[in-house]
Amino acid sequence: MMRIALYARYSSENQRDASIEDQLRQCRERAEREGWTVVETYSDRAISGSSMIRAGIQNLLADAQMGRFDIVLSEALDRISRDQEDVAAVFKRLRFAGIPIVTLSEGEINELHVGLKGTMNALFIKDLAIKTHRGQRGRVENGKAGSGRAAYGYRVIHQLDANGEPIRGERAIVEEQAKIVRRIFREYASGRSPKEIAFQLNREGVPGLRNRPWIDATIRGNPVAGTGILNNELYAGVLVWNRQRFIKNPETGTRVSRVNPESEWIRTEVPHLRIVDDELWQAVRERQRGISALYGPNHANTREGRAKRLHLTNRPVTLLSGLLTCGCCGGRISMVMTDRYACRNHLRKGICDNGRTIRRDEIEARVLAGLKEKLVSSEAVAEAVCAYAKETNRLNRDRRAQSQTDQKALEKIERAIAGIMAAIEDGMYQPSMKARMAELERDKAEIIARMAQAPADVPDVHPNIASVYRRNVERFSEALNDPDGGREAAEALRSLIGEIVLTPGPKRGEVHAELRGELMGILAFATDQKPKQNIRFMPPVASCD
Repeated sequence: MMRIALYARYSSENQRDASIEDQLRQCRERAEREGWTVVETYSDRAISGSSMIRAGIQNLLADAQMGRFDIVLSEALDRISRDQEDVAAVFKRLRFAGIPIVTLSEGEINELHVGLKGTMNALFIKDLAIKTHRGQRGRVENGKAGSGRAAYGYRVIHQLDANGEPIRGERAIVEEQAKIVRRIFREYASGRSPKEIAFQLNREGVPGLRNRPWIDATIRGNPVAGTGILNNELYAGVLVWNRQRFIKNPETGTRVSRVNPESEWIRTEVPHLRIVDDELWQAVRERQRGISALYGPNHANTREGRAKRLHLTNRPVTLLSGLLTCGCCGGRISMVMTDRYACRNHLRKGICDNGRTIRRDEIEARVLAGLKEKLVSSEAVAEAVCAYAKETNRLNRDRRAQSQTDQKALEKIERAIAGIMAAIEDGMYQPSMKARMAELERDKAEIIARMAQAPADVPDVHPNIASVYRRNVERFSEALNDPDGGREAAEALRSLIGEIVLTPGPKRGEVHAELRGELMGILAFATDQKPKQNIRFMPPVASCD
């Protein structure tokens, strides 16, 4: 039996959810003609094909490595990806797993398809970007919005022209939101900070952009890039387009903004969209200039500041950077001032009641003490990991044995069905064959359903994993004893735990801390010796109070 995985995608340019179903239906028809069995489907909805940051394609690649299917079937190669580099990467990974890619339009994909089709897709994306940019400029020069999303305070007007084609770029003021915009401008001009304004709006339950809570950055924005409520010239009746461009970070796939030269900006007067009068607009500008003159420019927006952020992208700033989570709201806990941690949702949005702060040196000492208490010796870790590995591998063997049993039973049923069909074709039909055929079909459907619903097999844990954890523990201890080993200690810490949850206690200033992570979960597992299906997603098991 040839097991098939289907993949479908439609981009954000084609907002038609039925496109997914159309692609999958055509793929199923092809599979039926070939006699293939569809065991899994993957899809990405309203996601550009120029990025690999897609859950569907990532799940497909992960399942391919576990051997859950034999062929990947898609409508066309550009459904997989439109980026030549990404197409090549997917092709290589699937080929390594022994899984070919078959498309309805190109057939089985080989190196030639990857090269030629990838180049054509890259040219298509570039040509589409040029045409889109040209069309947006034309709309802006005619006093219409260039993008499809309306700014806060406005709504998109949906209407058709005489030919039945949609008229793009029309906007109208939403008066309820316009009142909030004027309020923000007035309060800022009167001396209130963006943080104070955001907190007050959240306390009153006023929904922000896309119904999210307000934060100070949404209001303050960046005057140079023209972002934020206070810097949007549309509120003053001026439509500004092409102020900035976006490029894709090749490492992360995320879009990064870059400010264009002012000579390339397109400005159009749109008085019917004015929300803030000129006097109030200038008052805000005057206060911004005063703050800039008093405190200087924001270093984060300079070339040196951006270079520093890039340098620190993958570098933990402190020992616990990125590991702390609020136990009340689930948000991130980050550094405030120079030496204290606090909940970001409390400080920036005012939507969390966890106002407790904790000194950096205190929480680091407690976390390290909690680890040392659990990690009494590298031998103890090795013993725990060995127990975990044995149980994980045992569960894998049981799942594989059941899968093999089901596969053999399915092949036997298919041979029986084929025998009955051959007998019927030879004119040896008996009434009892009908009942037997129905019974076989029911058994076949049950087995296929059971195989499709079977839990995913997790990778076997290598017997030497214990020595890996032992080395990590030893490395962690050495880094802590080294006065210059701060970065080494931070990296080692991330190999041992995944998350630290801080929750305020009943007493004044009291903060409880829990360690969460794979190693801590393994230690707990080894203690009670109970099989756990979700052992890789570890519960809180260690306190570092």
